[in-house]
Amino acid sequence: MAEETPSKTLSRRSWFERLTHLFSSEPENREELMEMLADAFEHQLIDADAHTMIQGVLNITELHARDIMVPRSQMTVVDIDAEPSEFIPMIIQSGHSRFPVIGENKDEVVGILLAKDLLNLAFLTDHQQPPALADMIRTANFVPESKRLDVLLKEFRQSRHHMAIVIDEFGGVAGLVTIEDVLEEIVGDISDEHDINEDACIKKLEGEHYLLKALTPIDEFNTYFKAKLSDEAFDTIGGLVTQSLGHMPKIGESVIIDDFEFRVTHADKRRIRTLELKPLKEDAI
Repeated sequence: MAEETPSKTLSRRSWFERLTHLFSSEPENREELMEMLADAFEHQLIDADAHTMIQGVLNITELHARDIMVPRSQMTVVDIDAEPSEFIPMIIQSGHSRFPVIGENKDEVVGILLAKDLLNLAFLTDHQQPPALADMIRTANFVPESKRLDVLLKEFRQSRHHMAIVIDEFGGVAGLVTIEDVLEEIVGDISDEHDINEDACIKKLEGEHYLLKALTPIDEFNTYFKAKLSDEAFDTIGGLVTQSLGHMPKIGESVIIDDFEFRVTHADKRRIRTLELKPLKEDAI
């Protein structure tokens, strides 16, 4: 075994002494703990990702389901009486894997539909009737708006649920929250195959469809599609779509601007995140 050089020994001892000094006294409150973490980051004892995640873990103890839930008005839901031909296209377009199912009372969630459970429909013969939607749904998990996120994350892990329906003080549906929503409070945005990478604002999909970041600059959009959308009032496509709709857009809402149809595919209670674009004229691209 090669002997350790004096410089390596000194470096390791220096790092250990810095770490020992930094944590030589226990923090007496949250503020001191946050300062200690900031010092650890400043002295390069932890990197930026670790610093962010530790802060996220601490922050979820002070956040509640109501703080991160998707509001009822923006939930993508399936009607219990709907036929597969009615809701399957919506499920495909949404890119989600779980959907609240509502009953006759449109404010009542009666279960959760998993997109993967619909795969069995593809193997039915012409003589077989598809099962009723009521026979395909899973039990919904309900949590109060006041549920702390750290407690909710523990319950998600124990129950293996990935989605919870958030109810208000009167027992009505206030929104929904997923395990991904909670984890994103710790590690930041989690991208999937329906997201766009950080460097690209426009992604080509199958056919003549595109996925756009809502923050796509209008001038970049105009250059890409040889369009002439106005950027006098807004700088981004998301701002232009919001202005055209006249309210905070909901998932699934669409609007036609010039020769383009924009459909909201991802949004929260504060802003649009992504849109699906369909040019309405062949010469628009």
